[in-house]
Amino acid sequence: MANAKIIEEKKAAVSALVEKLEKSNAVVLVDYRGINVADDTALRKELREANVEYKVIKNNIMRHACENVGMHDLVEDLVGTVAVAISEDEIAPCRVLNKYASQYTDKFNIKAGFIDGQKVDLAMIRSLAKLPGREGLIAQVAGSFNGIIASLARGLDAVREQKESA
Repeated sequence: MANAKIIEEKKAAVSALVEKLEKSNAVVLVDYRGINVADDTALRKELREANVEYKVIKNNIMRHACENVGMHDLVEDLVGTVAVAISEDEIAPCRVLNKYASQYTDKFNIKAGFIDGQKVDLAMIRSLAKLPGREGLIAQVAGSFNGIIASLARGLDAVREQKESA
């Protein structure tokens, strides 16, 4: 039987992970077996730059944390070598991890994800990876609004000119 100190450490690890999972909008599980140190370092750097936390967490600790926050559907994917990417941005982990999964098809595989309260499969993660980031989407919407407002201004100016010439 494990001693009390080890049990308390594991409970603390689960508690800390639960807190991170509750704040996140995206959790993506990957099987990283076979990726070399240089590639792993590059992956971690790119994920850090995208504000994505990436860790290898013991499956039992991750399992307890998932059950505590209601991510029961992810538990079945916690088998073998699993690394976890956690982010507030729904798209960033999908984009970075999908890029690496495409480069290292035999060594690095996306298992599943949990985005905005729902389990998502590999196909959904791949389609999310193709979307621009949150800032890019906001810029696109703002650009659309700017175009509409510019068209309205030109139309009103044309009406004003027409009335002045009449």
